[in-house]
Amino acid sequence: MSNPDSVATRGVILQPVDAPSDFVNMVSDIESLGYTNLWCTDSSLHARNVYSYLTLASSNTTSLLVGTAVTNPLTRHPAITASAAATIDEVSRGRMLLGIGVGDRPLLALGYKPSYLADLEATIDDFRRLWSGETVDRKARSYELDGAHMRIPARSTIPVYISASGPKTFELAGRVADGVLVMVGLFDEAIEWAISCVRKGADEAGREMPHIAVCAYGAINDEHPEESMIPARTIASWFPQTAPYVCELANLEPSIVDAVRSAYSGGEFQEAGKAASLLPDTFVRRVALSGTRADATAQIQTALRAGADSVQVFPLGPDRMATVRAFVDSWNAAVTSA
Repeated sequence: MSNPDSVATRGVILQPVDAPSDFVNMVSDIESLGYTNLWCTDSSLHARNVYSYLTLASSNTTSLLVGTAVTNPLTRHPAITASAAATIDEVSRGRMLLGIGVGDRPLLALGYKPSYLADLEATIDDFRRLWSGETVDRKARSYELDGAHMRIPARSTIPVYISASGPKTFELAGRVADGVLVMVGLFDEAIEWAISCVRKGADEAGREMPHIAVCAYGAINDEHPEESMIPARTIASWFPQTAPYVCELANLEPSIVDAVRSAYSGGEFQEAGKAASLLPDTFVRRVALSGTRADATAQIQTALRAGADSVQVFPLGPDRMATVRAFVDSWNAAVTSA
C-alpha cells in the first residue's frame, strides 16, 4: 500500500441509471453494509445527471464519502466542475471526492475525443486555485479562464482522484493527484505495473504516493457462477480499445485484440456484446469479477498484496446489489486472511 499505516478500505461505483427512489434505497444499503465510498459515473447521455445523484447520496447518508468516477475536462468547463464539486462538498459537509480522467467512450456521441493530458493537469491545478480563492487566467487547448474566481465558499483541499489505465496518466496521477482510480483489471502483473508508474511520477515530483484505489468491475454469483461471466465480458471488451498494454500483460493474443477493436468502436462497454464474445474466459477472469465469493476473495487479496489501499466494486449485471452484498463477504474473508 502507498501508506504502510493505512487501513484498506472498500467502496462502490454506480452508474446513475436507476430511478431516484431506487437509487436512494441502494445508497442507504451501501452505507449500512459498511462501505466507505460511493462513486457515481459521469456518463453524459448514458445515465442520469451525476451531480443530481450525488446530491441525493449526500442528503441520504451520514458517513459515505461521495464522488465522481469519473468526470472529464470536456463535457463541462473546468470552472463549472469546480463549482459543482464545491457545492456537493457543502451539501455533504465535507465528504466530496472529485474523480476525473481524460474521458472515455461516451464522449464520442458528443463529438469529443479524450482530453489532452496537459489539459487534465491544468484542470486539476485550476480546481485547486479556484477552491483556494485565487483569480485564475488560463489558455489551455480546450478551455480558457479569464480573471476567473469563485464567489461561493469552497474547501481548498477537496481530494482529486485521477482515473487511469495507461502509463502517462498514471505518472501524472503520481505527480499531482490525491488518489488514483486504477483501471487495469485484477491480476498482479497489471496492478504492480500501474503502481510502479504512479510511483515514478510521485518520485519525480518529490511527493508521497497518492491513494491507490483498484476498480473491480463485474459480478459475483455463487449459485450460477457461469452467469457472472456475461456482464464481466462486457467490461473485458473495454481493455483492447482503451488499455492495450494491460492486454499485453495478460498475454491476450494480438489477433484477438484487433478483432475486439474492430467489433467495438464506441459507446458504453455494455454495448460491446459482439466484441465481448470474442474474448477467452481466461482473460475475462483476469480483468473482471467473474465467479463466486471465493473467486472475488482471491482477486481482492491479489489487489491488496500488489499494493492497493482500497478496492472499489463496480457491480454489473441484472442484480447489482447482490454483487455489492456478496463483495462484503469476499472483502472480509480477504482482509481476515491477509
